[in-house]
Amino acid sequence: MTIGFVGAGSIGEPMLERLLTAGHRVRAYARRPEVRARLAAAGAELVDRPPDIADSDAVVSCLFSDAQVLDVLPGVVAAMDAHAVLVSHTTGLPATLRRLDEASPTGRAAIVDAAFSGTAQAVRDGRLTVYLGGEPEHVATARHIVSAYADPVLATGARGSALQVKLLNNLLFAGVTQLTLRGLQAGRAMGVDEDTLLAALAVSSGGSTAARYIAARGGTERYVAAVAPYLRKDLAACAEAAAVAGLEMAELLAAAREGPMDLGGGATG
Repeated sequence: MTIGFVGAGSIGEPMLERLLTAGHRVRAYARRPEVRARLAAAGAELVDRPPDIADSDAVVSCLFSDAQVLDVLPGVVAAMDAHAVLVSHTTGLPATLRRLDEASPTGRAAIVDAAFSGTAQAVRDGRLTVYLGGEPEHVATARHIVSAYADPVLATGARGSALQVKLLNNLLFAGVTQLTLRGLQAGRAMGVDEDTLLAALAVSSGGSTAARYIAARGGTERYVAAVAPYLRKDLAACAEAAAVAGLEMAELLAAAREGPMDLGGGATG
């Protein structure tokens, strides 16, 4: 397939590389010269404006936030063929996808929300977890594309459902992270070395994905610096989604936000 790509950041760039390795032709937009140089060296065809990627069989977007989606993608959606599918990896609000419909000549863009769980290394290993929400025929196209870097790939239902699954996942992940950070604080107060406790948790019942990620990042300080901006953004989106749906989630949100890692703020960009 010919695939348009936008959002070649820390996660998006290895996605693009895996698409090329899988034999797809990739037409990419990137702003930073150093990123453009790396993408060109990998074999991507560079374009000058985001709408220039629209002339593709499908478009993959890995933008950071709803604000970026609404800044970059309306022009892409407006120029896409009616049969082309937009695969959006951004974790945000389902309402943002509905706003993209306004840019579609048909009034209903062929969008699959493809929220994911995992790291850049998981992408490189082809082991990213991706959730897909959308019309069955669009999900089938998205599954074919993301299988270049994802396994498992889980269909979650109608468009927007993948975002809901991801937001709930990150809500729970943030809560587990806060609990784990409290445990590490307690360990330090008791004289237990953090690395020692993390090594024990890796093979014990008190371990978690959060504990593994903290260990992989090299400790609490580096982990918090890396993940806090993403979790703040996702928790803000989760709170807004709950408010729109009229759901009471104050207790869960408090458990996720309050703790050693300050997640009480809104989106960071």
